[in-house]
Amino acid sequence: MDRPKLEVADVFRRYGQAYRQNHGPSMSAEQRRVMAAIEVCRTAVLGGHLERCDKCGYEHNCFNSCRDRHCPKCQCLARAQWIEHRQAELLDCPYFHVVFTVPGEIAAIAYQNKEVVYDILFKSTAETLKTIAADPKHLGAEIGFFAVLHSWGQNLMPHPHS
Repeated sequence: MDRPKLEVADVFRRYGQAYRQNHGPSMSAEQRRVMAAIEVCRTAVLGGHLERCDKCGYEHNCFNSCRDRHCPKCQCLARAQWIEHRQAELLDCPYFHVVFTVPGEIAAIAYQNKEVVYDILFKSTAETLKTIAADPKHLGAEIGFFAVLHSWGQNLMPHPHS
């Protein structure tokens, strides 16, 4: 499989400092730490090691990884294993993916008031799903569900949705 031409680490290395300068006050210490880890992942900053093939003796220098759970390079295998285990747990029944989002004006407020706005988003999501599912015109049942917060859109701009 070909490696992507551009990786998250490349974007962070190129634009991360400017982003932190513009948005630093709204970033948590954890977010800053994760960005820094991804920026140095598999670079000389973290040192390296020599890999050697036991059969042919081929040697290859490799940089060490950050091993951060948020790093897309480091967690690829763990993510694949997690998905495989979750798929084995699925019930043999239909599933539905429903997305709840907020208008851009609310997203701007959420950027500075995450805990309050995200709490409202999750409570309204739960209430809406339960109400519609309980209605005999729709399902007439008590449902189970789980919600996941996504705070960014595909364009990497703030876009809270669950």
